[in-house]
Amino acid sequence: MQIPHIPVMLNEVKDIFKSVKDGYLIDCTMGYAGHTYALLDEKDSLCAIGCDRDEEAVKFSKNRLEKFKDRVVIEHEKFSDIVVKYEHLPIRGILADIGVSSLQLDSNDRGFGFDSSNLDMRMDITQSLSAYDIVNCYSKNELERILRDYGELKEYKKIARQICDKREKNPIKDAKSLADLIGRRGHFSGRSVSPATLAFQAIRIEVNKELQELEELLKSIERSKITDCIVCIISFHSLEDRIVKQTFKSWSKSCICPPENFRCECGNDHSLGEIITKKALEPTEIEIKANPRSRSSKLRAFYIKKDVER
Repeated sequence: MQIPHIPVMLNEVKDIFKSVKDGYLIDCTMGYAGHTYALLDEKDSLCAIGCDRDEEAVKFSKNRLEKFKDRVVIEHEKFSDIVVKYEHLPIRGILADIGVSSLQLDSNDRGFGFDSSNLDMRMDITQSLSAYDIVNCYSKNELERILRDYGELKEYKKIARQICDKREKNPIKDAKSLADLIGRRGHFSGRSVSPATLAFQAIRIEVNKELQELEELLKSIERSKITDCIVCIISFHSLEDRIVKQTFKSWSKSCICPPENFRCECGNDHSLGEIITKKALEPTEIEIKANPRSRSSKLRAFYIKKDVER
């Protein structure tokens, strides 16, 4: 079987979960099962629950993990819904690789890449909202918002205006036309990235509600009954990493009293556990050279203690 996706920071993920010997791992973004395959292959007593919004990824993973048979359950599901569904099981690890998979990026009909003849960007093709709808139907103010907030583009007003002017004449039907319109040059506003890269990223995040999904996943973990569990999140965007960093910091706080309190009045026992990665782990130069798409990834991990009370 040809493997279309190189799992990002695989060695670091294996090291994070080295203490997990049995129980269940929830892979919230199974993709093409690279991380899960490696962990199941090393740990004979570990079981896995995987989910993905992409039906193609679900089919591929079921085939790839067939050798592990009854140790694996895979569902076509949003990762924000998967934790509560299985919280009754002994969950010892939760993994979420928030990035777009290589097959999604490389598949011409999915509309993620610059040269795609489509303009889609849906991770779940059963949902209605697509990149075409955003580019051709969102108001100028709405386009400005996503380009500014999700793409962090300084020239968000100019790019939104370019899109609106272009679509007034004819609908923008494919990713190639959109990339050419925005600009593919390698350096933009002093950054070694093209404006099209940042704009495509912003539109993709809006299409798939990626930040909201991440926030809901973290909330579902916090509200769950899960204990004695390692949570590992790999993100590819500064906004995603900020959400994970701030959430883990809040989970680690034992005292939740207001800053103005002279002394603790909350009982000083509200910590869910401890942060494992004091600083985000990043891919090595060797990995980046072998897999350039890993270059913006950051990994953070948190341990939910055994005796935590919600």
